[in-house]
Amino acid sequence: MRIVILGAGQVGASIAQILASENNDITIVDNDQKRLEYLQVRLDLRTIAGNAVLPSTLRDAGLADADMLIAVTRSDQTNLIACKLAHTMFNVPTRIARLRSSEFMDDAELLTEKNFAVSYALCPEQVITDYLVKLVEFPEALQVLYFANERVALVAVKATAGGLMVGKPIREMSEHLGGNVDARISAIFRRDHAVTPTGSTVIEEGDEVFVLAADEHIRRVLIEMRQKTTPVQRVIIAGGGNIGLRVAQMLEGKCLVKVIESNTARTQTIANLLGNGLVLLGDATDEELLEQESIGETDLFLALTNDEEDNIMSASLAKAMGCKRVLALINRRAYADLVQSGPIDIAISPALVSIGDLLTHVRRGFVAKVHSLRRGAAEAIELVVHGDEKSSRVVGRRVGDLPVIPGATLVAIVRDFDRIEDIAYAGMLKIKKKGHVVIAHKGEVIKPADHVIVFCLNAKVVKKVEKLFSVGLHFF
Repeated sequence: MRIVILGAGQVGASIAQILASENNDITIVDNDQKRLEYLQVRLDLRTIAGNAVLPSTLRDAGLADADMLIAVTRSDQTNLIACKLAHTMFNVPTRIARLRSSEFMDDAELLTEKNFAVSYALCPEQVITDYLVKLVEFPEALQVLYFANERVALVAVKATAGGLMVGKPIREMSEHLGGNVDARISAIFRRDHAVTPTGSTVIEEGDEVFVLAADEHIRRVLIEMRQKTTPVQRVIIAGGGNIGLRVAQMLEGKCLVKVIESNTARTQTIANLLGNGLVLLGDATDEELLEQESIGETDLFLALTNDEEDNIMSASLAKAMGCKRVLALINRRAYADLVQSGPIDIAISPALVSIGDLLTHVRRGFVAKVHSLRRGAAEAIELVVHGDEKSSRVVGRRVGDLPVIPGATLVAIVRDFDRIEDIAYAGMLKIKKKGHVVIAHKGEVIKPADHVIVFCLNAKVVKKVEKLFSVGLHFF
């Protein structure tokens, strides 16, 4: 596939790295020549230096022959104009735009073909906000991801002493959970190395465990890996930018929220937009300020400024001063890998969090959902099964009989979306949801229209998984 990417920032570079590794023909456009030279040395792609809204620049980038445009510059206006030009001048079939302003996102008419001609709009700030709010709802987790219209959840959790399964083989988990709850340990990372889980694999303290189950069973499954954590009641957010403000607004009413912002004008803006949240003018790396705001009694500290070094410093300080759990936004993967093994509980790359939604629209039509895991090192994908026993290599076959792809594991199936089930959550009334969740044990037979969730330990095996589930008359 020929893809032109506008913008060589964190989002553009991250998507270029993933797509270039999948044998796509990638051209990336930016006006920062040094940044382009840096990427060209490290990635197999073509670069064009220039203004992304000039037709001449887009023509030089090969947009006339492109299958897709991904406009992810820092400017909403640039991304919108580029999509319009790609449609009217170059007839590019798929046009994706990154939009930071909610005003563009809220008015769907603006994005239609007769206006800006955006095939799909991505708002990284909102994706990250939703991601962070889920971590507040599940304080035991490092990552919470959903598939199949939120019928299935994949949760990353660090095993700790006191978890029911810690020190025990995986085969015992079904006994602990009981007959009404089924789950699948998709992967284990032990001291940063992948361990392929089998029934005899023993969960060790400190393991990073990826476990998948129906949404209603996740809280019960988490107890298997670590002691139950008390709900988050007090949150301090460092940074009142787009993400910090969005998170504060979504958490209001659920817990006590304080926002620390160093810009005087911005604090007034935030205060006007929040209801019960408290806005503080100051520096989140100020030890005295954190002490005054009872950081030692705070359940969660979120370092969400635009400066990753400040995020590392403030989160580390908050943890040292007694905050139960700290999280920092960190763009550079090397930094994230380094600090998460230290005082910071969770290090998140904004680009890699938002990239999953973008990849869903880049990949083939039967890919329904993509989530980037472990800061881009692994992926979990949801695929829709098409075809029949004559045209598909998977339809009508048992999970245990499928061709083995090293590093890829089929972990769950969701089917019968026309069927409504009563779902019982612990401590809640039953609610109705569409679809039936089946954990993918070896004897389970794959059917047409099934949504299958596959865990890929290495992002490089994704293409092999997609090929296995693709439809073609030449298979048999």
